[in-house]
Amino acid sequence: MSYYAVRRGRQPGVYYNWDECKEQVSRYPYARYKKFPNYEQAQHFMRGSDYSSRSSYRQGLSADVYTDGCCSRNGRYGAKAGIGVYWGPDHPLNVSERLDGRATNQRAEIEAASRAVEQARDHNITNLNVHTDSKFTIKGMTEWVPRWKENGWKTFHGEEVVNKKEFEKLDNLCKDLDVTWTHVPGHRGNSGNEKADHLAKKGARK
Repeated sequence: MSYYAVRRGRQPGVYYNWDECKEQVSRYPYARYKKFPNYEQAQHFMRGSDYSSRSSYRQGLSADVYTDGCCSRNGRYGAKAGIGVYWGPDHPLNVSERLDGRATNQRAEIEAASRAVEQARDHNITNLNVHTDSKFTIKGMTEWVPRWKENGWKTFHGEEVVNKKEFEKLDNLCKDLDVTWTHVPGHRGNSGNEKADHLAKKGARK
């Protein structure tokens, strides 16, 4: 049995046949995928480390992180937003901060991811798997940003990208890094996601 690992595609993951893999990578900008003889190797590749070649470990570190953003009274007067970055229990890099400036949930989600990637760069982490419940952030980074850049940072209808500044910042931070975006359902008992959510809400109250 063969396993198809999608590191960069519409939905990163490990797939059990080519047809499923093809749906994720066909006509997808800069798609990265590979066939493996066993699940363990496929999982390593999908998470950002090429199991068959340990060169990634020589170049830098691999890590997983959970990010979340929140905003009370989103879109209304008096809105307060916060970001949460969770690396692990009592990890010194965990972040819980109030988001300055325009307070929206989507902006908080993007900024939380930016903070995690920024921390990864500062600590020589070159292979990063970002877990987030924000499909908006994932779609932005894997589908929309490449199109917006080709279109002069305009939408399909020629309008200004609402979160251009935030996405542009995140895109620049991801340069020269191997970043995998993994969606996790929010408020479904995922420990890492729950911790990141708690940090974001705590930050919004600061």
